[in-house]
Amino acid sequence: MKTVRLIAALATAVSLSACASVETVSRSAPQTAPAVQPTSAALNIQAINVDVPYTLRVSEANLYYPGGDIVWREDPAGDRHQQVKAIFEAGLQKAAASAQGTVPVVVDIEVTRFHALTEKARYTTGGVHAVQFKMRLLNPETGVAYTESREIQADFKAFGGARALAAERNGLTQKVRITNRIAEVVAQELANPGSFVALNNGFFGALNQI
Repeated sequence: MKTVRLIAALATAVSLSACASVETVSRSAPQTAPAVQPTSAALNIQAINVDVPYTLRVSEANLYYPGGDIVWREDPAGDRHQQVKAIFEAGLQKAAASAQGTVPVVVDIEVTRFHALTEKARYTTGGVHAVQFKMRLLNPETGVAYTESREIQADFKAFGGARALAAERNGLTQKVRITNRIAEVVAQELANPGSFVALNNGFFGALNQI
């Protein structure tokens, strides 16, 4: 996707007052054709949408590599879709802190896959955290999309065995590492849209694409 700098089409948007805090809003914005994208340095994130569709299948199987679209164990048993949504929202809040421009935008995210490690994999082999989603930017006033939806594979290596235990002692839980990864990747996309390139995570990374 080619990035088009904001010119006359966003002159009105620049004059809009920016909110002091980022809000989480419902996914009710009209589905409109992509418009020109604002210059990255000018962005001000006014709200975030995170959708974790209930069509994504949850696996609670304690296997090295269970099936399903969502694998998450660090929160108590419950609504895994909502737990994943909360993790994404926390990551996006961190990313929003670096966007202090004047052009208001809504960051719109649809999660497509979220594989953390099962207990068995966490304390033995380790693996890969599969954090995959679609992202686009919207005009908060009109709902017009500044960008087409971009599929992002933010997968990264997960600790296992003794390294996982050491990380937990230092506060680097799976939730902390995944939240930070989401913040890092989204911040990069905001600063330079289309610049993020998925990592080559070897055998475990290939498994996460099945």
